[in-house]
Amino acid sequence: MASIGGDNFSYFNNNELELREIGRRPTLGELLKRVEDAQSPDHSVVDVSYGCRYPAAAPLLYPFKLSFQNLSYSVKVRRRGGGSSLPENLAAEESGGRVKLLLNDISGEAREGEIMAVLGASGSGKSTLIDALADRIAKGKLKGKVTLNNEVLESGLLKVISAYVMQDDLLFPMLTVEETLMFSAEFRLPRSLSKSKKKARVQALINQLGLTAAANTVIGDEGHRGVSGGERRRVSIGIDIIHDPILLFLDEPTSGLDSTSAFMVVKVLQRIAQSGSIVIMSIHQPSYRILSLLDRLIFLSHGQTVYSGSPTDLPNFLAEFGHPIPGNENRTEFALDLVRDLEETVGGTKSMVEHNKSWQRKNNDHLEDYEIHRDFSRRFHLCLKDAISASISRGKLVSGAPIDSNRSSSFSKFSNPLWIEILVIAKRSIMNSRRMPELFGIRLGAVLITGIILATMFWHLDNSPKGIQERLGFFAFAMSTTFYTCAEAIPVFLQERYIFMRETAYNAYRRSSYVLAHSLISIPSLIILSLTFAGTTYFAVGLAGGFSGFVFFFFAVLSAFWAGSSFVTFLSGVVSHVMLGYTVVVAILAYFLLFSGFFLSRDRMPPYWIWFHYMSLVKYPYEAVLQNEFEAKSGCFIRGVQMFDNTPLAVVPSAMKVELLKSMGKTLGLNITGSTCVTTGSDVLRQQGITDLSKWNCIWISMAWGFLFRILFYFALLFGSKNKRK
Repeated sequence: MASIGGDNFSYFNNNELELREIGRRPTLGELLKRVEDAQSPDHSVVDVSYGCRYPAAAPLLYPFKLSFQNLSYSVKVRRRGGGSSLPENLAAEESGGRVKLLLNDISGEAREGEIMAVLGASGSGKSTLIDALADRIAKGKLKGKVTLNNEVLESGLLKVISAYVMQDDLLFPMLTVEETLMFSAEFRLPRSLSKSKKKARVQALINQLGLTAAANTVIGDEGHRGVSGGERRRVSIGIDIIHDPILLFLDEPTSGLDSTSAFMVVKVLQRIAQSGSIVIMSIHQPSYRILSLLDRLIFLSHGQTVYSGSPTDLPNFLAEFGHPIPGNENRTEFALDLVRDLEETVGGTKSMVEHNKSWQRKNNDHLEDYEIHRDFSRRFHLCLKDAISASISRGKLVSGAPIDSNRSSSFSKFSNPLWIEILVIAKRSIMNSRRMPELFGIRLGAVLITGIILATMFWHLDNSPKGIQERLGFFAFAMSTTFYTCAEAIPVFLQERYIFMRETAYNAYRRSSYVLAHSLISIPSLIILSLTFAGTTYFAVGLAGGFSGFVFFFFAVLSAFWAGSSFVTFLSGVVSHVMLGYTVVVAILAYFLLFSGFFLSRDRMPPYWIWFHYMSLVKYPYEAVLQNEFEAKSGCFIRGVQMFDNTPLAVVPSAMKVELLKSMGKTLGLNITGSTCVTTGSDVLRQQGITDLSKWNCIWISMAWGFLFRILFYFALLFGSKNKRK
């Protein structure tokens, strides 16, 4: 046994020596030298202290190895037809239902410095496997085990040390390449890193990604010319690797690119891997040049592994399977075509799956020696916490991670405190919006035009019975209009939704930071809109109260805009489609107007609908401006003969109306003349059922509704954007 132990120790040291001799490209962190990362006391942390014990003579360098064993994942499918035969990846449940096996007993490993590519036809399970390794499948749904250096990866730690690049390029269109990467650095790199060092890091990353020529070009979209498709993809990769992650997952990074752009993207990934990362990506059909950059391949068919190994071993594997690759044929194209042909046969790819299993056993000639060495390395290699710390000391800048492993046994979930995140999110949003002024300009124009129309329609209303009805109509339309103009906020978040999900999935910032930042930056625009609308209508319509009345009217309009904007923002976090969002908003706002008290006063509403009256957002600003108007009016709205204006007696001569008033006065014992005040502003409020709340209470309640919907928006983001398969 001593001899075996000595041989293996020699074997392990030789292995380590070989690893030290491998030419490793410097990481971005090494370009900037070692950086100290201060731990903020208010940060939430992920504990990774596993109680590591190893002898003093343990190796100083142990490369990362991501292993996955027996991964299986299934989803329920609807029963279709009555056929008895099931497809290859369908199985019957005990309860009689059916499940589709998206992953079926998948095993393999990926090592530091290498690119592992997952290949297969559409629906083979490529993206599902990437999601499984990146912890993007709900807990309890995925069977099997994923480990890093033989230690089970906790979800919180994985978010800190990894990055996931989605297939779609989700970027802010009006930011330049450099600005996009700089904002990513602000999010992912710790506050203790100076601005100049963050800038230097961004410049180093731009050089590594080959984006120097496009650094000052905007990303662009359908309406704005920007960078090319290949450059967009490299920017998408760059924003997720700004913190130099140990693990990098990519879902079809070459999709939609021409061969040259695709090759450049994979070449960048090779440099990232050689800087000390594990790169795992899915790819549909790599070219010969791309294949030369890949280190490991996994071919999938209906969720099963049909080949796992290096690209150089693929010809021998297929030759032993009885399908040698012709000399002038692309290896991966031939293998994928073969898999597709087998899938159409009766037995499917079962024979190829079994051949792969026997191939793996056959080619592991030193299995016993390997098991002995693996047991030895488990006992003597650095534990995961110290392996990560060693990686950081070599220049890998994992966001929020401590440099000194003796100082802390934890890694922060977030790189920055809450207030820093709020400032960065707000700055980015303002910068992007300022470069698209037409968006706010259209909204401001709509409010201004509406105000002008209302001002000219209701020009200088008089104190008459008709003036009362006209004021009620003006206030109802004005307050409801403020809510309808808030509907433009629906596409704002829906356009950012997937950017938000990508950034929060790996702890770029807190969801609460996003909600607070967007609430704060919305206030200046709402103030401008409120001033515009109030200034356009208040004096032109001839509303009462003077300057103090105008100030209150402004606050009432502002509270309506705030509540409406918050309500629409909340709905945008619940619905996922723009047209559906507009439909829901228009319908609900119509109900709010119906139950506001304009069409039917509170006293006349059926008891079973009273609850909706108090939930109506239009009710509170509407009642506030009514009280501001009619309480301030010292004059009279209906005098003597005016009480007949809205009755059939309106056509009777004035002298006869005076005689009728005298007769009524005698009957009632009152002196009623043609100028006697019959209805005051307080009488109008009582007739409208506005007696339960003061005007300032209406403002506070309307503002409170706005804060409530912002809180609900936060919970919608918290529970509705997990970005995991169920």
